Amino acid sequence: MAKPPYATPPAKQAAAPVNAADILRKGAQHIEDRAASRDMPEGERSMSRCVKAFNTMFGKDLTEVQGWQFMELLKMSRSAAGVHNPDDFEDGTAYAALAGEAAARSQP
Repeated sequence: MAKPPYATPPAKQAAAPVNAADILRKGAQHIEDRAASRDMPEGERSMSRCVKAFNTMFGKDLTEVQGWQFMELLKMSRSAAGVHNPDDFEDGTAYAALAGEAAARSQP
């Protein structure tokens, strides 16, 4: 019997165990990486500008905190569809932290 014209897929390797602290560290690293790529010493903080533009365009009154929370929901929605993608959870933790930072700044 002839061999099929396609290669046999490689055996799947066992995934490394995942723990919450690793996800949090990776989320923090994403924040730091984005700060470096945007060349902003205080970090990449574009949400305030984004919600101001959104509010102007659509006559809304979103806050910076709500903008970050929207991004959290986007990542949650993505994580509920398709295959597991660690980035959904890593970015989700980063957005939660950025929302917390913005909330703390907005308090009197």
